[in-house]
Amino acid sequence: MISKEEAIKVKSILKKSLKDLGVDKIGFTTAEPFDHLEESLREQKAKGHTTGFEHPIIEERIYPEKIFEGAQSIISIALAYPSNFRKEPASNKEERRGSFARASWGEDYHHILLERMQRVIDLIQAEIPDARFKPMVDTGELIDVVVAERAGLGFIGRNGLLVTKEFGSYVYLGEIITNIPFMPDKRVTYGCGDCYRCVTACPTQALFGDGKMNAQKCLSYQTQTKGHLAEDYRRKMTHVIYGCDICQISCPYNKGIDFHLHPEMEPIQDEVKPILKNMLSLSNRAFKRQFGHLAGSWRGKKPLQRNAIIALANYRDRTALPHLLELIEKDPRPVIRATAAYAVSVIQRDKNQAIISMIYDQLQKESEPETIKEMKKAIERLKNKKELKSKRS
Repeated sequence: MISKEEAIKVKSILKKSLKDLGVDKIGFTTAEPFDHLEESLREQKAKGHTTGFEHPIIEERIYPEKIFEGAQSIISIALAYPSNFRKEPASNKEERRGSFARASWGEDYHHILLERMQRVIDLIQAEIPDARFKPMVDTGELIDVVVAERAGLGFIGRNGLLVTKEFGSYVYLGEIITNIPFMPDKRVTYGCGDCYRCVTACPTQALFGDGKMNAQKCLSYQTQTKGHLAEDYRRKMTHVIYGCDICQISCPYNKGIDFHLHPEMEPIQDEVKPILKNMLSLSNRAFKRQFGHLAGSWRGKKPLQRNAIIALANYRDRTALPHLLELIEKDPRPVIRATAAYAVSVIQRDKNQAIISMIYDQLQKESEPETIKEMKKAIERLKNKKELKSKRS
């Protein structure tokens, strides 16, 4: 059995070794249940406010002992990520770019956090060889923001994200369940006060203002879906092709926050602000080479290409029309063909019978109901455009 004296010694070593470990904040809490969340989690699930990406067994999300025998404590770590480029990339209207939300900049944070947590584990095991651990990131059972809040790293804001004093909400979180009886750290006082800026800024009104949200309405979730994107969300996406950080940008705690502490998190322009037209014809190999190491690539190529098409429509980028028309005729995926038809109908300024006829001809070959519906709407939209008046000589 591991003594409290051993736990105190190791905790002190960890606190002094953060820089060597590559960890920006560390906190400790007990492995007691998070059972105060049960009613809320069941209510969210019943209302359809979850994404389906969450761990499916609610009991395992709130009772650490169900996923780790002999659980005594949980270690929570935070790593700060950049919110801006060191040098903002130049823009070019001929090569419109999309963007990934900041939490997908640099190497996939899951890999970074697991590597950092292994450093923590190695340091502890050098002192306590019989200690046991279960590390996890947001794909694990526990709810990382709730663990981090109880471990004293920060407070959960109205948008459901952890807000730290030093780094705002621009932090990645990971946790380690262990059989070491660490003394828990004190919780941080709630700091949102009467501020509702994130709630007001959310373009889809997904935030309830109490830390809860309808995750189905969140643009971050919508950019990760694989089917047809509901029209209500298309304009609201603007040019973001993965994720959403509007609620973070609007948060006063994030004003002026921009840390560049980890080289592997640095954004590279062509990865996190890719040229949209180039994305439309990417092979699987090229996609993996350019985006495969980003957290935002986990759903594969199709959702990002679909989103790139919508971003081109939002830019009203007429230089993209030839590329989009080619997708309508040649792309083997119904969702991409339908989204391209939508984009053409938005970008095309005037009534063009040749384009209408081309989409109509493709429509006759379609069998998927949503694609048929989308193409019919695109044709109707194009028919309602004004005729281009010929110039007098």
